[in-house]
Amino acid sequence: MKRAFVILVLLLSAAAAGAQDFTDSLSVQAAIDSTLKGKDILNIIQNSSGEVYIRQSDAVRNAFRKYVSNNASRTISGYRIRVYYDNEQRARAKSESIARAVAGRYPGIKVYRTFESPNFKVSVGDFRSKDEALRLFNELKILYPTAFIIKENINYPLIDADAIFN
Repeated sequence: MKRAFVILVLLLSAAAAGAQDFTDSLSVQAAIDSTLKGKDILNIIQNSSGEVYIRQSDAVRNAFRKYVSNNASRTISGYRIRVYYDNEQRARAKSESIARAVAGRYPGIKVYRTFESPNFKVSVGDFRSKDEALRLFNELKILYPTAFIIKENINYPLIDADAIFN
């Protein structure tokens, strides 16, 4: 019994010493970080005229461009808005007409017209979340009352790498 008590006391004292070392290291870390307390990083790096220049090597730019081009063909799980879905005799012509109308009204949003036997489908957008899709859905629902949101593989969002670096 005495052995167990001695071992317990030794373990508790070792744990307390370790905790003290840990809190000492935290206070040292906090002292180092507090040198920039209350300062804005842009005030530190800007030049005398108030402008901030960020220089990066061409290797960084080329790596980013390569990353964007490699992901151009990827698909991810997301949402689209189905505005038309039918297999009637005039479905092909009607789907073409609806696709042109939606593309004309919303030029920045991709419109997809597909045929999956026996149905012609028109879907709109590449939305990562349902909330993004809902914003456009509320507008399209007025024009196309049968529209609905579908979960589908969407195209990876494209980024203009040159626009980011200029």
